[in-house]
Amino acid sequence: MNSRFLSVAAALGLLSLLCLTLLSFIPAAPAKTRVYLIGDSTMAIKQVKAYPETGWGMPFTVFFDESVTVDNRAQNGRSTKTFLAENRWQPVASELREGDYVFIQFGHNDEVPTKASYTPEADFTANLKRFVAETRSRKAQPVLLTPVARRKFDAAGKVEETHAAYAELVRGVARETNTPLIDLDARSQVLLQQFGPENSKLLFNYLAPGEHPNYPDGREDNTHFSELGARRMAELVLADIRALKLGLAERIVQGTVKQAVDPQAR
Repeated sequence: MNSRFLSVAAALGLLSLLCLTLLSFIPAAPAKTRVYLIGDSTMAIKQVKAYPETGWGMPFTVFFDESVTVDNRAQNGRSTKTFLAENRWQPVASELREGDYVFIQFGHNDEVPTKASYTPEADFTANLKRFVAETRSRKAQPVLLTPVARRKFDAAGKVEETHAAYAELVRGVARETNTPLIDLDARSQVLLQQFGPENSKLLFNYLAPGEHPNYPDGREDNTHFSELGARRMAELVLADIRALKLGLAERIVQGTVKQAVDPQAR
């Protein structure tokens, strides 16, 4: 009886050892990563009353696997100055953990002297450097983005620059601080040119009167995106995440990002 009991115990012990050995070959789940988005209305989550206007940060969330959480803190009408003054940055900075990312995209509201959100160029540069430095102090990864282009074409149908000065300031901060840069201004201009003056309206919140109950009189908005436009802008960002070889690229779900920007693919 004792011999039989010992044999069973030995077999169970061997089975447990085998299970533990097999488990050791199963790769550990990737660590959870948080991606914070800070910026303006072109990136922000929209209220239902604004639909179909869509910030590119909204579709951006669905391109990653379950190991990534996107926390979109962008807000309509904000500049670097007002984002700081309204205490919107400090909570993000205090929550950052090692391995997190902060995507920083401002300029639309900083650059307009007639707005209360106006940020002079020197202050804009200083604010961007603050975001970068405080992100790094938490061992997180900052990523700078130039402001996404507005829809504007000349008489010959060539897309025009709409953020020349402030986009260049972002590029300068990226160079000076050795921070990864996604040149969304340049990338989105290429996209708009490929769509052309008329088809590019499909990327923006252009609506005929009566087309949508939120805009009974119609809408012609050359700054804010349609659902299609937001997705295409998010795809530009994702393509550059891969091109920059950021660690976050490994968390993008395979096959979800178009490599082409064909205006007919919609």
